[in-house]
Amino acid sequence: MKLSLYSEYALLVMIRLSRTETASLIEIASTYEIAVEPLEEILSALSQSHYVKQVDGGFTLLKSADEISVVEIIRLFDGALAPLEPVSSKGYASAPMDKEDKLVGLFEQLQSQILERLENTTIRELV
Repeated sequence: MKLSLYSEYALLVMIRLSRTETASLIEIASTYEIAVEPLEEILSALSQSHYVKQVDGGFTLLKSADEISVVEIIRLFDGALAPLEPVSSKGYASAPMDKEDKLVGLFEQLQSQILERLENTTIRELV
């Protein structure tokens, strides 16, 4: 699983907003040394998805940080989480690893554990 830069920044935004009632775009950008342009896009997406709203020149969470899971934010920016499975060089045939069931099973278990952990971790737990 790869986490995009937008997902990473969005998680940082959510953590920052869970610490204070409001924070401006500039405050968030300077806290994490993030460029303003991608941050504007991220805040717009978070706003359109009803996670944050703009108030008095700043942003605030619309839901409690206890109600927002990490995986929700990742999926908003990255879509479905990619499995930890190998693919063949052509991308449509089975991978050589598919011949070893126990090895494939190991990666399937890891994927399940990662998803479960992300689904059960809230933004509040990261503050």
